[in-house]
Amino acid sequence: MTSSPLNTPPETPYTFLSLGAGVQSSTIALMAKHGEITPMPDAAIFADTQAEPASVYKWLDWLEPQLPFPVIRVTRGDMTQESLLIKQRKDGTGCWSKSLIPAFIQNKDGTRGIMGRACTYSYKVEQLERAARLHGKVKRGQKNVTVTQWIGISWDEIQRIKPSRVAWSQHRWPLVELRMGRRDCLKWMESHGYPKPPRSACVYCPFHSDNEWRRLRDQEPEEFARSVQFEKDLQAVKAQTENIGGVPFLHPSLVPLDQVDFRTDIERGQLSLWLDEQSFGNECEGMCGV
Repeated sequence: MTSSPLNTPPETPYTFLSLGAGVQSSTIALMAKHGEITPMPDAAIFADTQAEPASVYKWLDWLEPQLPFPVIRVTRGDMTQESLLIKQRKDGTGCWSKSLIPAFIQNKDGTRGIMGRACTYSYKVEQLERAARLHGKVKRGQKNVTVTQWIGISWDEIQRIKPSRVAWSQHRWPLVELRMGRRDCLKWMESHGYPKPPRSACVYCPFHSDNEWRRLRDQEPEEFARSVQFEKDLQAVKAQTENIGGVPFLHPSLVPLDQVDFRTDIERGQLSLWLDEQSFGNECEGMCGV
């Protein structure tokens, strides 16, 4: 395992790109096509939560035939359905539901909290590792590193870097090695005549900035309406269960999504860093949004 994200780790028999289908990972994929990042990956792996906006799937359908290596699409299932699934306790004393996304909670005492998050691990990290294990022909109990996973974290978000959780794999961050930030990726895409990739994140991700919510509302109204409905459905589900002691919201203001004022803090004449600090510290481990 490399001692620094700035150093290129030793080559392994298998190399896979963790493809989020956003700006950074798409840039890595196309740079590999042009030979600017080597070795050529054996495949890119896209972990589908089935909750991405339509723009991401459209982009992925465009990107896939551009690449000289295959794109493997894997999924755990429909995250939306699982988030809204109500289960009965085995002892018959009540019901409960999983807390998959980090929705904001209005507690009974009026304070704000946040739900537990399992979406990144269950629907992204775990699925990527399973696919890499399968296609990298990793043996049960293997301890030696035979797989390299490229992660689309860029130079301007280096604090998000995390090492591999498994002994048989090492992570590599090509954009960090090249000191390329997100803007550099966009410039590279433009200079090579490629269209601008969408932002890759689940359509109802509570870590959306106000700008992203506003973009969804104005440019992808069907996806925004989908998020509004999901919030209502999630609130209805949690009202019937006993494991969440408050009302979930997708926006930190604890206001229903279709009633939120999405003007920026500057436009409102305010300064609030709470969401920026929380979302930056809780980003999806380089698996989402890249």
